[in-house]
Amino acid sequence: MFRVAAGTEMTPELLAEYMTKHKTEINNRYQRLHDAYENKYAIGLLPKKPDWKPDNRIPVNFAKYITDTMNGFFIGIPIKTTSDDNNVDSYLEFLDQYNDQDDNNAELSKICSIYGNGYEMYFVDEEGNIGITYLTPMDAFMIYDDSILERPLFFVRHYIDADNVERGSWSDGRVVQHFVNRGTYMWEDEPKVHGFDGVPAVEYVENDERMGIYESALPMIDAYNKAISEKANDVDYFADAYLKILGAKLKSEDLEELRKNRIINFEGEDAGELIVEFLQKPNGDTTQENLINRLEKLIFQISMVANISDENFGTSSGIALKYKLQAMSNLALTKQRKFTSGMNRRYKLIFSNPVSGMQKDAWTGIKYQFTLNYPANILEESEIAGNLSGIVSQETQLKVLSIVDNVQQEIEQIKKEEDDSLTGGFPTNRTVEVTEDVVLDGQTGTIEAGG
Repeated sequence: MFRVAAGTEMTPELLAEYMTKHKTEINNRYQRLHDAYENKYAIGLLPKKPDWKPDNRIPVNFAKYITDTMNGFFIGIPIKTTSDDNNVDSYLEFLDQYNDQDDNNAELSKICSIYGNGYEMYFVDEEGNIGITYLTPMDAFMIYDDSILERPLFFVRHYIDADNVERGSWSDGRVVQHFVNRGTYMWEDEPKVHGFDGVPAVEYVENDERMGIYESALPMIDAYNKAISEKANDVDYFADAYLKILGAKLKSEDLEELRKNRIINFEGEDAGELIVEFLQKPNGDTTQENLINRLEKLIFQISMVANISDENFGTSSGIALKYKLQAMSNLALTKQRKFTSGMNRRYKLIFSNPVSGMQKDAWTGIKYQFTLNYPANILEESEIAGNLSGIVSQETQLKVLSIVDNVQQEIEQIKKEEDDSLTGGFPTNRTVEVTEDVVLDGQTGTIEAGG
């Protein structure tokens, strides 16, 4: 985390200092995590072996498997944002649709799993609507103040344009300004008011330590890649082992004939003393297999993500399956709390901009529903929901069913179907006006009756 004293002003010199620190962090850490996800491991950087030796380089992409498995479990079912205020609820629906927020959330979650943190940036687009985009920590960074609250002071985004020139922008709690690097950093324009009440970006974190989900397992992944590559080298060696012939000298043409016909035929009085066999090096197959299996188990154990491709995993169901997913569930619940914190700051910033048309404090009424993507047993869920009848509310009953996407809409639909069954589909608010003349104390009047 980059920190400066509260009240510090952004200058080209300060920008250059922290851009250098950020690029150092990219080179020392973020690039390695990025490469691992794209199946670029240390096995590909090892010194090349002599031409006469097998030299397999087999990277096994555990990093991508672990990340995508966790991401599917955590946010494979999109987050639902709702509010009791109909105006806020309608705006949230528009905002999510306008920005493809389900996809943005999924990508932001993946970025956090890879790097340990990620960023979301907000802006007013050319249509006059709030825009939301995600950024990796290789493309942006936040600078906080040095108080115990760690308030965001500056957000910096940078990129290389089509002409290979470094450009970017920085924002504080009031303005945004663009810069360019032409040997030194310099401003490209005057600061412009962005309209948000605070730095228009939020940092999302995987955990307080900002560690990627497979970062601790990387040394074991590298060891696994080396072990399985050496095993492939051994297979190549045995497939092309040297032939040992002792007691006879073969000419070049004899060797070519031997290779061509794959036949060995020696004659003479001393033929029985000849030794013809393949050179065999010690077989370490059992040791290699034990190492590979141990590393694979440790990789999933340390990353706390279940190996759902394991042949024994699919045989579990019910509570046994929940126990196998317990570690990943704990990890997902921690991530859920961090994600909720980031989303609170998201909507606090967005609602602070007059473009949203919302009250500034309306974000406090927003509710988030995370649904972990457990394998669903609809029959078991329906039995549980049926057994809860009369014990809990209908809303709690329906929450048990994974096939129900929106509980409130389902309750309304149930009420509508019940009304239709009672009235035959006719409206229930029909009235018939009946009027009749009556005489009271010699006065004639009219009585209206509803029925």
